[in-house]
Amino acid sequence: MTRSLRIVQILPALDAGGVERGTVEFARELVRRGHESIVISNGGRQVERLEAEGSRHIRMPVHRKSLRSLLQVRPMRRLLTELGPDIVHVRSRAPAWIAWLAWRKMPAASRPRLVSTVHGMYSVNGYSAIMTKAEHIIAISDCVHDYITQNYRIPEERITRIYRGLDPAVFSLEGDDSAWREQLFRDYPQFQGKRLLVMPGRLSRWKGQEAFLEVMQQLYRLRSDCHGIVIGEAEENKQHYLQELLDKRHALGLDDRVTFVGHRSDIQSFYRLADLCCHLSNKAEPFGRTVPEALACGCPVIAYDRGGASESLHAAFAQGLVEADNIEAFAQRADQLLRQDTADIELPEQFYLQHQAEATLEVYRRLLAQH
Repeated sequence: MTRSLRIVQILPALDAGGVERGTVEFARELVRRGHESIVISNGGRQVERLEAEGSRHIRMPVHRKSLRSLLQVRPMRRLLTELGPDIVHVRSRAPAWIAWLAWRKMPAASRPRLVSTVHGMYSVNGYSAIMTKAEHIIAISDCVHDYITQNYRIPEERITRIYRGLDPAVFSLEGDDSAWREQLFRDYPQFQGKRLLVMPGRLSRWKGQEAFLEVMQQLYRLRSDCHGIVIGEAEENKQHYLQELLDKRHALGLDDRVTFVGHRSDIQSFYRLADLCCHLSNKAEPFGRTVPEALACGCPVIAYDRGGASESLHAAFAQGLVEADNIEAFAQRADQLLRQDTADIELPEQFYLQHQAEATLEVYRRLLAQH
C-alpha cells in the first residue's frame, strides 16, 4: 500500500471557473484516496464545498497580479515550512510566483516537490514563464503541451499531458431530472416543445456568445423549432458585455428565441435536456471542459476544429467538428445533427476524474522517488 501524501494546491481564488472547479474535484478525490488535501487561495464561493468534502482551506491573498504580492513570499515560506507538505501544486501564475520564490529558499533536502499545471496558452513572457519553473509540469491538453515545448524549450521528460477529468457522479447519462424539468419549464415556458441548444461558459468576449447569437439567427433560416440557452454570468467588470449581448440579441430579432439564464449549478441537467451543446471560443481554448462534460451526459457537441475542444471531439464525437470561425457551417451542422435520431458518442476514460487523479499521483510519486 502506498503511503498517504500531504498535498497543497495553490490558486488565486475559489469562485466560478474550470480551474477552480477542477481543483475542488481533485481535492475531493485526494481525500477519498486517503491523502491529506490543503488548498491555499483568497477564498470564494467554493470554499464551503471544499471543506465539506474533507479538505482544509487556508485563506491568503495570493490572487493579486502586482508587485505587492511579493509581500506574501515570506509568509508563504513560513506556512509551507509549518505545513510540511510532500507536494506543492501551483495552478496559476500570480500564486506560482509567490510559491516559487518561497520554495526556492527552503532547504533543498527537506522542501516539498514543486509541480505546476499549465491551464492556458498564456502570453509568452517572463511573467508566464514561472509556470515552467516547477520541477515537473502538467499540461492539460496536447495543444498546451506543444505550446510549452515550442515557446519555453522544456525537455519532454519534465512535462506530462493529463486531461482535466470530469466527475462521472455528476456528468453522466443517469439522473432523474423529471422534477427539475417541470420546474425549469415553469420558470421558462419558452423552452417547452423546442429543440434546445445550450451555450455554457462565463460571459466573456473570447468565449463566443456573440457568435452563438449569429448561429441561432442562421439556424432559424433553416428551421423554426429551436431555442438557444446561454448559461453563465458576467463578472462585475463585464456587466457591460452582458448588455452588449442583450442589445445584439434584440438587433438580430432573437428576443423570444435565445434566453440568458445566468450562473447555474445544475449544468449537468441542462446537458441531459439539451439537443446540442455549442462551443464557439474565438481562439484556441486550452481544454474546453464543457465539451467532455456535455458528451458524458449524452449531449452532442459542435465546436470549432482547433485547440483542446477539438482534441475532445476528435476522440469522442468527430461529427461535431466544423471549420473554425465559419458561422454558416456551424449552423448547417447543427441542423444536420438535429435531424439525426441518435448520436454515436464514446468518451475515453482519459477524460474522467479517476484517470486524472491516478496520473497526477503518479507524477507526484515519481518526483518523491527522486529524493
